[in-house]
Amino acid sequence: MRRHLLVALLPLVVAAACRAGSSTPSDSARAGATPPNATAAYFDTAGRTDVLSGGVRLIPITTPKGTFHVWTKRIGNNPRVKVLLLHGGPGATHEYMEAFDSYFPAANVEYYYYDQLGSFYSDNPKDSSLVNTARYVEEVEQVRKALGLDRTNFYLLGQSWGGLLATEYALKYQQNLKGLVISNMMSSIPAYNEYAHKVLMPAMDQKALAEIQAIEARKDFQSPRYMALLTPNFYEQHLLRMPADSWPDPVKRAFAHINEDVYVPMQGPSEMGASGKLEHWDRTADLPKITVPTLVIGAKYDTMDPAFMERMAKSMPHARYLYCPNGSHMAMYDDQHTYMDGVIRFIHDVDAGRF
Repeated sequence: MRRHLLVALLPLVVAAACRAGSSTPSDSARAGATPPNATAAYFDTAGRTDVLSGGVRLIPITTPKGTFHVWTKRIGNNPRVKVLLLHGGPGATHEYMEAFDSYFPAANVEYYYYDQLGSFYSDNPKDSSLVNTARYVEEVEQVRKALGLDRTNFYLLGQSWGGLLATEYALKYQQNLKGLVISNMMSSIPAYNEYAHKVLMPAMDQKALAEIQAIEARKDFQSPRYMALLTPNFYEQHLLRMPADSWPDPVKRAFAHINEDVYVPMQGPSEMGASGKLEHWDRTADLPKITVPTLVIGAKYDTMDPAFMERMAKSMPHARYLYCPNGSHMAMYDDQHTYMDGVIRFIHDVDAGRF
């Protein structure tokens, strides 16, 4: 993601249609709503140490360069279902994930917002040696331990770069997981770049594409013209399919808070594909090693190839695919109803032993 916009990545088998429009809690969430006594239990704060701060905890993270703190916020109480949300970027914030507030409480899902190290609400060490995938995996594990999440309750949901991070975490620490959600993230950056060049770019207005590529060739990424071209021709088509001036407030706040010192070294400066440290990342061959219940989410208009993501799900022994035919990279907004319905159904199915 750049400062202005959240980027493509960083950035089975049940096919579910994601119907755009409704912003009310999904049928699944309503079905998961519990009797009054259970609702009271969901909001019970007895024994919690985070009551004074409204669920917020600053968790110490040990790194090779010292100890820093990352911001987390708990919502709800369910000893069987606890979801840790991994935002995209890298270098974005939890803010754009606030759409879950409209759905998870009614579904009795305890969940945690979390800003990764270097993101707006957490410490920013400004040390490029800490900006690497392996260190972020260890950070997630430290957060898990601090929050007391374990294989009896721990669901990890990552979107875009967060999906990449969730994949890496699962490949090392899946013994700690109850369920995994990989949202809008392919398991191969080379395949992602190929999809952009062979499918997305040819479908764009070619005159606009040529001008965008000329700006990129000059490395003039801060040019107002660059964003003026990208917004209608790429972002509103593949990132979030709404007019940018009407994007939801949580999305706008996340864009305003992106840390480019984290984003650019990992993603690279161009909005039309990934480079940087992630350029050669590919875990496709390792996906069959992920044996925990997994939901892979793809969308028709995403910057990520939805057919590729369906194959990802099929390659894992215990996975399901959720397809959003009206959605883009942020299908949690432009295909919100069924995106949320599919996530909640997956969580409930795993918890009930139906998966």
